[in-house]
Parts: sequence; structure tokens; C-alpha cells
Amino acid sequence: LKAAKEHHVPEDASQILENKTMEMVAGLYSVKISTVEKLLLDGLCGEDLVSKSVSAHSDLVPGVYEGGLKIWECTFDLMDYCCETEMQFTDKTVLDLGCGAGLLGIVALRGKAKEVHFQDYNSTVIEEITLPNIVANCRVDRDDGKISKPPSKRLKKAKCSPDLLAKCRFFSGEWSKVSHLLLSSSKPFSKYDLILTSETIYNPDYYGALHDALSQLLAEHGRVYVASKAHYFGVGGGVPLFEKFIEERNVFRTNTVKIIDKGLKRFIIEMAFKFSS
Repeated sequence: LKAAKEHHVPEDASQILENKTMEMVAGLYSVKISTVEKLLLDGLCGEDLVSKSVSAHSDLVPGVYEGGLKIWECTFDLMDYCCETEMQFTDKTVLDLGCGAGLLGIVALRGKAKEVHFQDYNSTVIEEITLPNIVANCRVDRDDGKISKPPSKRLKKAKCSPDLLAKCRFFSGEWSKVSHLLLSSSKPFSKYDLILTSETIYNPDYYGALHDALSQLLAEHGRVYVASKAHYFGVGGGVPLFEKFIEERNVFRTNTVKIIDKGLKRFIIEMAFKFSS
């Protein structure tokens, strides 16, 4: 199991954006993935195993590389759902689980969340994609102190908001290891009011670890929102199998709050503890 690690923002956060090429994705700044892949192929950054996954043109190598270099389709579904329902993030603690590019967490951050944590399996994803994305989207105009709203070409003329960055923490590693790190840390930790996760139920082998992490980290009256395809061919996971697993564990209740019936059917599932109101 990949050990858990917390990644800290350097004192000069702007250095995170050095040599990074940004693009606009769903109205947010995001590192251009192809440039990161080139750095990995050239051996200039990242974990060796992730570099090998990139060179093999693989989106998934179980237990080695879990797809964090790609923004998966259901991420946009969950972003849309947050917008459509005007999901309330104000003063809430939020976890972007399996964050990849961190777009869901950025939405929460811009929604005035009290605290937003980002977790991904690979440290390379956190360092080369998630962290730069959060820094780029936390930049403020020097003139009026307001958050720059993309599309903006003034990244180099803006500074990062220390207040927004102070709300963020970043973790890499396997779910059970990250849970243990958070719960055993001497740092103050409040369980999450909201956990947002996209395309993390593709492999049934991971359901136990995911279920345990959610049950350990979610606040008593919190909510989990899972965005997923109906089925993941080749790895066997999907919504029906996951819901059956959750039902058998008898800890959470689930509710389908949205179905996207374009192409391969996709779902947004809401989860809450069975005993909570």
C-alpha cells in the first residue's frame, strides 16, 4: 500500500507555477497535462512508476498509477451538479477524494468552504498538477484584491491569496494510509462535512478501503457525493455493484440524485450515514 504523505505549499507559492503551461478547463485554470507527461517521459519530474505508466500509454496500472493525470468525464458531471443545486460550501470542511486536477476542491474553495483537503494516490499528481492548479486558481488581482476570474491572462501580474491557500491541505497515498495519517496527527482535524469523489468506484477490489475511509472521515451529518459511470468495462466496477456493497455493509444509505443518460450512462450518488437525519 502506498504510504501517506502530506505535501506542503512552499513559502513562495508562485514558484509552483514556474515552467507550467496552463489552460482553461470548465472555467478554471488547469495545468496542461501533455506538458507534465513530457516532463515525466524525459525523467525531469515525478515518480518512476508513474513515468513508466505514461510511457506505456496506460490510464490505469492498479496499485501503481490510478489515473490522476487525466480529468475524467464524471468530474464535470459533479461540477455541474454542484452548480445546478447551488450546493452550499460556506464554512464547511470538504475533501476532494481522488482529486487528480483538484477541480472539485477548487469549486468548494471558491464557494467559501472553511477548509478543503485534496487527496490523490500518487505524489506526482499532487505536486505537478493539483498544487499548481490550486495556486493558479487562488491568485488575486493586485489592484482590488479580488479573485481573478478566468479566463484571465494576468497570472504573472497577480499574487496568490495566502488566506485561500491556508484553507488547503494536500495528501498523497492509499486511502487507509491517508485516513490513519489524518486521524493520528497532532494537527487539529475536523471530520468532513462534504466528501466529493469522481470515478473512484471503477475497481471492486478497492471498495473496502474506500468504504472504510468514508466511514472514518465523514462527519456525523455529512454527505458524500460520488460521480460514476454505470459500468467500468475491463475492471468490473460500477454503480450497481458499489451500491450492493454499501447496502451489505449497512453503514451508509445511498440515493441517486442525478442520472446523465448521454453516451455511457453516468450517475451522481449521495451517501449519508444511516443513523443521521
